[in-house]
Amino acid sequence: MTTLALTRFALLLALPALGGCAIIPDTPRVGQEAANQGTPIALGQSAWLGDAIVTPLAIVEDSRCPVDAQCVQAGKLTVSTRITATHWRQTVPLTLGEPYQVMSRNFVLVSATPTKNAGQEIPPGAYRFAFTAGQ
Repeated sequence: MTTLALTRFALLLALPALGGCAIIPDTPRVGQEAANQGTPIALGQSAWLGDAIVTPLAIVEDSRCPVDAQCVQAGKLTVSTRITATHWRQTVPLTLGEPYQVMSRNFVLVSATPTKNAGQEIPPGAYRFAFTAGQ
């Protein structure tokens, strides 16, 4: 065999091995900027929940009862949240205190601040959210 033929043969043998190196997980590391589980984060910020990342995107509903009022119903807070893990991404509505199952895991919006006061709107940038995840 000529040198050129040997080189081509070696390249053909190496291609399958090199193909395995091209697999890159799609869970964004965000330059390690994502907070730890349970850390309060703002809209657009991210937090690690095990091997997944949650990012609150927008307030869907905030009908919580103001702390300085009496209400017939407690109301609820629902946040559109992107959940990203290796090989999947989903945007889901997470409601404060209610588990939401995705890919056999429960994701929970466990706290939200500030609390509501009667007659005052909360600017979107003032919200902080904490999340947990488990089986």
